[in-house]
Amino acid sequence: MYTGQTEQPCCLCGDPETSTRIDLPPRAVQLMKHSGPIAWRDIEGEVSIHFCASDWGLVEDLVAEKGLNPLGRCNVARASFVLREDFEALLNDTREEPDQRPLEREMYEAAERVEAEFDDADSLHSRRDLVEARLVRWSLEDLGGELDVAGD
Repeated sequence: MYTGQTEQPCCLCGDPETSTRIDLPPRAVQLMKHSGPIAWRDIEGEVSIHFCASDWGLVEDLVAEKGLNPLGRCNVARASFVLREDFEALLNDTREEPDQRPLEREMYEAAERVEAEFDDADSLHSRRDLVEARLVRWSLEDLGGELDVAGD
């Protein structure tokens, strides 16, 4: 039985051998290369991007050391995400767009926690966790909009 794509290539170079995965909120797709035709509001759940070992070293340095967001160089065609089914076309009916604010709030708050705890001696967070946290936070802050981080 076919269950979908099992390999996720590096979002930067396309290398099928990847070593690191980062999960991002759906709106972050807008910051990626070739994202124009993607209906990001129809993405259900997180967006995963993968990096090969050599590109991960570069991404880690850009984010953790230099404070730069590399998502603009990542090809969205190499990202992994689930689009909601198009029942509108099938049933000639209109469905509500998914409310992604709870997921965004959860990811943003988790990112803030990781960043706050990272320099603690007892922290269990890795550098990969820090890079993911910064990419999540920077992406949501750059895109603005209706991020409900206060839980209102």
